[in-house]
Amino acid sequence: MRSSLACFLILPLLALARGDEPAQPTPKRFAIVIHGGAGTDPAKMTKAEVAAVEASLKKALDIGVEELDKGGTSLDAVEKVIRFLEDDPLFNAGKGAVFNAEGKHELDASIMDGRTKACGAVASARTVKNPISLARLVMTKTKHVLLVADGAEKFAGEMKVDRVDQQYYFTQKAYDEWQKKRTERTSSKSAEAPKGTVGCAALDSHGNLAAGTSTGGLTNKKAGRVGDSPIIGAGTYADNATCAVSCTGTGEEYIRHAVAYDISARLAYKGDSLKDAVHAILTTRLKKGDGGIIAVDRLGNITMQNNTTGLSRAAADSSGYKEVKLGNEK
Repeated sequence: MRSSLACFLILPLLALARGDEPAQPTPKRFAIVIHGGAGTDPAKMTKAEVAAVEASLKKALDIGVEELDKGGTSLDAVEKVIRFLEDDPLFNAGKGAVFNAEGKHELDASIMDGRTKACGAVASARTVKNPISLARLVMTKTKHVLLVADGAEKFAGEMKVDRVDQQYYFTQKAYDEWQKKRTERTSSKSAEAPKGTVGCAALDSHGNLAAGTSTGGLTNKKAGRVGDSPIIGAGTYADNATCAVSCTGTGEEYIRHAVAYDISARLAYKGDSLKDAVHAILTTRLKKGDGGIIAVDRLGNITMQNNTTGLSRAAADSSGYKEVKLGNEK
């Protein structure tokens, strides 16, 4: 009996000494992932357009990496990255936001802190240069989560954030897309995934996760329509115990399925890997063409997936990994 017990105790120790124990993943010091919208098909873009989007995503990624590499917070990295993309007319967020059915611009954004689950959001903002920064102020300066329309505008004045007039958001490309959408006779085409929504998820060296999303919404949307981007749990979610998520696509579907939260829940309750959780959502909850999802988990694992014709995306981590892509994996 003693001999059997001794073997039972000694064999595992010998295995450990030989290095036979299961390999444990090494957490990244930091990691960051960015999207510039789902539905981007490089095959339908000129080489110059592809190069411009790739260059912008690379600059945004560099901004985030610089912040994280110096020990900055994931919240700061997310906000700085999204502000940069909001200022770039190539994307449907901030300058370059699409037109609604009334020929106006209404912008949405949200941000979330995975450490405390604090979050803030704005919807239907009309004169705010950088909605992501106003969303963060909702999080830090009020007891609320979401401010909309006139309330968001009034709060922007109180916070003295940068304001602009509607003409600031104008781009010829967005205007042309609006005119085209207005002439379409079938409503089915309006369900196509929007292009250009921006988002970011990051893990910092303190072990904290954060995520944010910003958009101009759907071209020719009804005035006052709000999608998933400013809805915590639908388009944005972050929890230090699991992951940080930012979504892009047909917002109504992401709201119906609480997509961003569901990914976190699959890690927490089901034990899924980040990659498997996102894949399951895109293949069993969402329909083909609905959009894309980017996420980073508490160990710094990154995933960027979509079920559309493409996803503008970029990612990097402390190991030196870095990539920028527009189309689908081949």
